[in-house]
Amino acid sequence: MAASVVSTCGRALRCNGMLRRWAEFRHSSDGAALQKLSVETGEERIIIPRKKTWDKLAVLQALASTVNRDPTASHYMFQDDPYLIPRTTAEFKLFSLSKESGCNAAKYVFNTSPHLFQTDYAEPSIPCLMPETLQPQIEGVCEAALEELIQLKRVKSAVDMFDQLLQSGTTVSLKTSNRLLDLLCFYGDREPPRDDQLEESEQEDMVAHQSAPAGQLHKASNFVRVWRENNNAERIFNVMAERNAPSFCAMIRGMVKYGAYTKAFDMYTELVNSRLTADVHAFSALISAAPEVKEKYSEKWDLIKELLQQMVEQKVQPNLLTFNAVLKSLRRCGALSKLCALQTLSEMKALNIEPSLATFDHLLKIFYKSASSARGQTEIIFEVLDEIEGKQFVVHDPDDVNFFPDAMRVCLDLKDVELAYRLHKVKEMGNNWKLEGNPYQQSTYYGRFFNLLCMMEHIDVILKWYKKLIPSRYFPNSYAMRDLLQALDIGSRLDLVPQIWKDIKQFGHRYKPDLVDEVLVLMARDIQTPEVQVSFADCALDIKSLYETREMRKLPLEWTASALGNITILLSRAGKSEEAWRMLELFKKNNRVPSNQVMNEFLDTAKQSNNKVQAVNLVKMAAEFALPTTANLVKRVMEEFELSEEQKKTLEDLEAESGDNSNDSDREQK
Repeated sequence: MAASVVSTCGRALRCNGMLRRWAEFRHSSDGAALQKLSVETGEERIIIPRKKTWDKLAVLQALASTVNRDPTASHYMFQDDPYLIPRTTAEFKLFSLSKESGCNAAKYVFNTSPHLFQTDYAEPSIPCLMPETLQPQIEGVCEAALEELIQLKRVKSAVDMFDQLLQSGTTVSLKTSNRLLDLLCFYGDREPPRDDQLEESEQEDMVAHQSAPAGQLHKASNFVRVWRENNNAERIFNVMAERNAPSFCAMIRGMVKYGAYTKAFDMYTELVNSRLTADVHAFSALISAAPEVKEKYSEKWDLIKELLQQMVEQKVQPNLLTFNAVLKSLRRCGALSKLCALQTLSEMKALNIEPSLATFDHLLKIFYKSASSARGQTEIIFEVLDEIEGKQFVVHDPDDVNFFPDAMRVCLDLKDVELAYRLHKVKEMGNNWKLEGNPYQQSTYYGRFFNLLCMMEHIDVILKWYKKLIPSRYFPNSYAMRDLLQALDIGSRLDLVPQIWKDIKQFGHRYKPDLVDEVLVLMARDIQTPEVQVSFADCALDIKSLYETREMRKLPLEWTASALGNITILLSRAGKSEEAWRMLELFKKNNRVPSNQVMNEFLDTAKQSNNKVQAVNLVKMAAEFALPTTANLVKRVMEEFELSEEQKKTLEDLEAESGDNSNDSDREQK
């Protein structure tokens, strides 16, 4: 039976082999026939492309490219809760920081108590979503434990472990010692703050610097952590049995980062005397520190050239960050900077080093240091835009994010709106929007852009950009809203002022006195159509309510004669005589004096409604304020109203009294 089974299997295998060979033959025959047919018919041969490996985010990126930004939508950070959608810059900062603080608190609990989060629901598993190992796993005093502490960024524990190894007579390898030096120099011999400790550590630094002697001015650099004398980095460097170039380079970069510039150059001199070669990162750090150790502009540039020459002698190839450091240092070299900057660019081109946005940013800051210099050097910004148009950029330098706000400042100083459009087009291309920077830099960019639009563009174009940018990308400050109001005035679109006032309230600027006065002045200056005057009056009453709620605010709005007068005028023109009269009564209550225009405007309203009582009361109020226009008001009321004998006698007495008062004032002046 076994033999029959073997025989059956053998026949099956032979059969399968024949079928396989037949399939291969048929496939080759079909292929030859198709090839022959394609040759006969003259059709193009189909070539299957090679397999391409896609990025993990390729599908999401493709889907995202099909969706345009909704200008009416809020920031994605707040879309999960409509109640938390901010309306002002302060709310945006508060809510974003609050949400980030909540995330940091969740991360802290997640990482400090990993035993509570061991259940993995993801299929397949996603390791980055599981708790990180933050506690040391290796016990005892050994080099492996030291390496683990360095990996976990435990600065103090790593230093203690290093000291224990030395005390026990164990020699720490040069590689591990250099890694420890890197850790110490990167964090300035301090424990790296956790996300939830950032604010606390900053407050500690502020308290430490407040202990400076009385009368000593605080510079911005005083609030930066400094390189402490004889810290653990210097001590460990000095006790190392063997030191190589990475050891010196780590010390140089740490000293430059924390302001010990002179020590960094002394360390470089020791490196050269040890017949070692610094790496490109150490040279870049020294170049950035060159302006700090020299005072004269020529000495600063000579030191930079000397460092570049030593790079050539030591055959160290400069990179993009090296040239950016040169340009950044040239910003502090006065009149030498412009010529030297162009030479630096030529050197970059000779080495085929593609500039980043930080490179162009340093150029703009060299050639356009102020608005006056911007008018004298208008060609550089155009050349920069010619170079970057049509390109997409990624971050190569931390200063890359400064380019767009600084370039927009140049456009604003030049008053060139077309140049601003070109810059904005570059920013909107591809993923260049990722280089906008932090929220403050974004606000600066859009604020300058909108300011330029309000100065140079037609009102219809301004309103188009207003709807496109605000508030989805930019929360305007009070200055931006004032620029918009002035643009409405120039464009003869004052009918939109009440609508803009609603936005002003929404953005939290309704208690800015200058802005409130600007709104009232624009509405009260010219007479508009009846429909517009009614909307102006409603807006004026809304503004009046802000003054009446001053008991609820620490810094309330204070009534001024201008505000009282403009609101009275607006109410009078809209026919709201009762509300206008109540505004006139507020003049005396707040020790303010109404102007002649206010009195005449109210009299016009009383005439339209033929309200003789209000007309006579207006003259009485003018006499109480001893206004020079009292006599004219009496004359107008006598001529334009049908008065009773009693009212006429009252007006005559007021006229005589006002005449006596005016004579007395004339004698006092003489």
